[in-house]
This record gives sequence, C-alpha cells and structure tokens, in this order.
Amino acid sequence: MKLISYYVALSLVANVVVAVFCLVIEKVVPWISMPLFLGMFFVSLWGCWVIAVRMTEPKIASAPLAGATSDQRA
Repeated sequence: MKLISYYVALSLVANVVVAVFCLVIEKVVPWISMPLFLGMFFVSLWGCWVIAVRMTEPKIASAPLAGATSDQRA
C-alpha cells in the first residue's frame, strides 16, 4: 500500500510540474508543447515508479563478518 501511495503522490507532483512547464513553453513555441508534454508525461510516470520502488524497498541489514562466530561479533 505504501508503494502505491508514494507513486500516486510523486506522479501528481511530477505531472503538475510537467503541465506548468508545457504551459509556459506553449506561449513561446506552441507547436512543440503537445509532443513535449506527452514525452515528459510518460517519462515522469516511469521515473516516479522507479523512485517509489527505491523508496519502499526493504533495507538490508549489514552482513555479519565473514568467518566470525557469534562470540566474536559482539
């Protein structure tokens, strides 16, 4: 559940940024805004998924010392 929550939150923020950026670009070069928006939209969805997965992956505990017994680790 945490993964989907992070993904939705990241996607909303990223897509608002993409939309605002493309609205600004539309004032300068109107013909490029739609292809630019579509490209950035799909890249942001992919990127947000990668970031959300990395944020929620379990932390690996430090590996015990090689060759050490339980007495030597303390």
